[in-house]
Formats: sequence, C-alpha cells, structure tokens
Amino acid sequence: MKETDVVRSLAALAQEVRLRVFRALVVAGKDGLTPGVILEQFGMTPALLSFHLKELVQAGLVTQERQGRNLIYRASFDSMNKLLGYLTENCCAGEACLTADATACHC
Repeated sequence: MKETDVVRSLAALAQEVRLRVFRALVVAGKDGLTPGVILEQFGMTPALLSFHLKELVQAGLVTQERQGRNLIYRASFDSMNKLLGYLTENCCAGEACLTADATACHC
C-alpha cells in the first residue's frame, strides 16, 4: 500500500462521523447498508451523510453499488486489511506482539 493511500485513509477516518459510519458498515458486513438505514442509525441530514460517504469512497474505504433504486454502501474489507497490514507489518520486529489476552505488546 502506498504511503499516500495510507494517509488518505487515515485522514478519512480521523473524523468522528466518518469513523462511526465506517464502523457501522464493517458491522453490516457484505450486505452493506443503504443511506436510509445509516440515516436512521445516526440521525444526520442526507446532505451531511452524502458528504461523508463521498469522502470514504474517495479514500477507498467504502464501495458504492446501485441495486435497483437503492445505493448500497459496503466497507472495503480489502482496503481495510491493507491499511491494517501496512500499520502493523513491522510490529515488534516480526515477533508475535499480543499476549493471550491481546492487551500487551512484547516489543
């Protein structure tokens, strides 16, 4: 993953509403969510949601697909995994970082 893509992804997620929307899409999984469902969950205006979804799509973290009259938004798990991989690829000099309870790094 290119450093510019990492910066773009992190910048998109560094905003509270976008982070919440992205996490909701991750939870929704491959089925994704329509804007109407997202609006119900977060109670924002359609224009504001549209702006934030556009930012997430441009960052490559979210995909958009038309199904009939509906738009379906999904988290791009491939992009998410690439971002996480980039952030952790040199963690702990290649050693396992997490304990059994996943709370401490053995770096």
